[in-house]
Amino acid sequence: MTRLKLLYGVIALLLAVVYGCKVGPDYVRPKAQTPPSFKEMEGWKKAEPQDHIPRGAWWTIFNDARLNSLEEQVNISNQNLAAAEAQYREALALVQVARAAFFPTITAGPSAARQRTSANAPGSQGTSVTASDYIFSGQVTWELDLWGKVRRQVESSRAGAQASAAELEGVRLSAQAQLAQDYFQLRALDAQKQILETTVANYQKFLDLTKNRYATGVAAQSDVQTAQVQLDTAGAQLIGVGVQRAQYEHAIAMLMGKAPYDLTIPASPLDGPPPEIPAGIPSELLERRPDIAAAERLAASANAQIGVALAAYYPTLTLNASAGFEASHVADWFSWPSRMWTLGPAALQQTVFEGGLRAAQVAQARAAYDASVAAYRQTVLTAFQQVEDELAALRILEQQARAQEIAVNSARKNVQITVNQYKVGTASALDVITTQAIALTNELSAVGILGSRMTAAVLLVQAVGGGWQACK
Repeated sequence: MTRLKLLYGVIALLLAVVYGCKVGPDYVRPKAQTPPSFKEMEGWKKAEPQDHIPRGAWWTIFNDARLNSLEEQVNISNQNLAAAEAQYREALALVQVARAAFFPTITAGPSAARQRTSANAPGSQGTSVTASDYIFSGQVTWELDLWGKVRRQVESSRAGAQASAAELEGVRLSAQAQLAQDYFQLRALDAQKQILETTVANYQKFLDLTKNRYATGVAAQSDVQTAQVQLDTAGAQLIGVGVQRAQYEHAIAMLMGKAPYDLTIPASPLDGPPPEIPAGIPSELLERRPDIAAAERLAASANAQIGVALAAYYPTLTLNASAGFEASHVADWFSWPSRMWTLGPAALQQTVFEGGLRAAQVAQARAAYDASVAAYRQTVLTAFQQVEDELAALRILEQQARAQEIAVNSARKNVQITVNQYKVGTASALDVITTQAIALTNELSAVGILGSRMTAAVLLVQAVGGGWQACK
């Protein structure tokens, strides 16, 4: 009983020694420069990255049932997302690979040999011997983690897996945001097509009017030709919209993991403005940016690698043991007298000279950590810049949309006035054509601004890490 207690005491002491020391710096999240609030919007507080908060179906804020159905397909069949998910599973497996070094390696198996010794060998006394040797043994090898090398490697792999998880969410958010952008651009093209179809119809009416006036001798042939050129030009523009629309539809299919053949999106002109941004978007949303979370976890992983490199300065202790059965006859192979065992060797090894290799590896690890810290801080700054950019874009585009709406209404009114004047002979055909061209340009510009506002809204959602309603 006393010996058993002594054995337990030795084991406890050994475990305390093995797991009580861990070289290298403990990780502390790097400080990153963050402004107290956004320049382009009041009501934002200082934030730190927090990627674990769920983003939710942020696209539902646009109240578009077709967009909702398209976005739901991204999680199911997007191939970039599938690849990122596989990389995350690979990162999780690497954590388990690192953890395996905590445990001893055990091998076991049988072997059989038969040999004949030489009669002329030293000590054989002129006698040749033929014998068989049957062995079944197991070997245990265990390198103790005296200095925390394995623990630091596990720490690094775990942080790498967390970074991979954040990157997976980044790929997901990017695919969702890109689909939304393509969708709204497609709908903006539908609106342009609608405008051009109406314009072509109006141009045709004006061409018919000009031909009638030419037939009665009121208008010149050049007026008819000019009206025909204007009609043909608008028709060509109408056809060109179809090319761009097809490309956006194909891009959406790709983001959904489908062939373009398998997706047809009915025409639906963009009409409504983007959703209103709350007066104070919760700053926690910035904490959920996947790229910030990934960059911070990569810094943690790089920090742990410093400990892995420093552990090379210290000796390694390897324990070995083997046990099994050995006999010269199969019948006696597994009998009790055939048992055998060996404890040892217990090897304590220290590298004496390696030409500066360890110092270089430590310097490399420290430099990699410094680079990861700089990348993390730059990611935070970039995040704030992107949010500021989209807040400014939404604010300025809204002002531009109001001004453009006034211009569109004025241009339409001017067309009506000029056409009426042309009918009574107080305005020329060139005057009508000029005002019509101005009206078309303004209407197309208004649709373009609306499309830009929708895109800016999507980019703002992406910049803050996805959606607003998820944090309510």
